[in-house]
Amino acid sequence: MLDWIKEPWPWYVSGPLIGLMVPLLLIFGNKAFGISSSLRHICAICVPMNIKYFNYDWRGEMWNLFFAAGIILGGFIAHEYMTNNEQIAISEATVESLKQRGITDFSSYVPVEIFNWGDLFTFKGFVFIVLGGFLVGFGTRYANGCTSGHSISGLSNLQLASLVATISFFIGGLIMTHFVLPYILR
Repeated sequence: MLDWIKEPWPWYVSGPLIGLMVPLLLIFGNKAFGISSSLRHICAICVPMNIKYFNYDWRGEMWNLFFAAGIILGGFIAHEYMTNNEQIAISEATVESLKQRGITDFSSYVPVEIFNWGDLFTFKGFVFIVLGGFLVGFGTRYANGCTSGHSISGLSNLQLASLVATISFFIGGLIMTHFVLPYILR
C-alpha cells in the first residue's frame, strides 16, 4: 500500500478526488475550496487593527487555517517519509529546452540553478523568488482568489470571473514560459 501511495497518482484518480472536494465542502460546510484566503485570516488574527479589509469574523473561517496547516504538514510528511528518490519525470523536449538555457540539475522538484538560497541576492534570484512571490500574491489578491479557488471551485460554480481568471492564468503561464523565462535565463 505504501508503495502505491509513493508513486505519482494518475489523473483519473487524483483529479476526481480534488474535484469531489468542491461539492463536499459546499454540501457539508457551505464553504468554498481555496487556499489564498488563509493569509487574510492570519492577518486578521495577528494584526487586530481597525483595517476594514481585516475587520470580519475570522473565527468562522478557522477550518481554512486547519486546511492550510494540513497542506503544509502533508507536504512535509510526503517529502521526508514518502519520497521515491527517482528523478522527476518530465518530457525530453522540456529537458533539452532547459539544458539549452543552463538548467541541468533535475534531481529536485524545482531547478536548483534558479531556486536556492545562494542566488536570493542576485538579480536572477531576486526576480524569481522575491518579485515572483510578490506578483503571485498581488495577482491572487487582485483576482480575488488563487488558482485552486478559481480553477477548481469557481469554474465548478460557473462563475464568469473564475473563467476569466483561469484563462488569464494560462495566458500568463505561456508568456512566462515562452518569453520571460528565456530572457531571464540568458
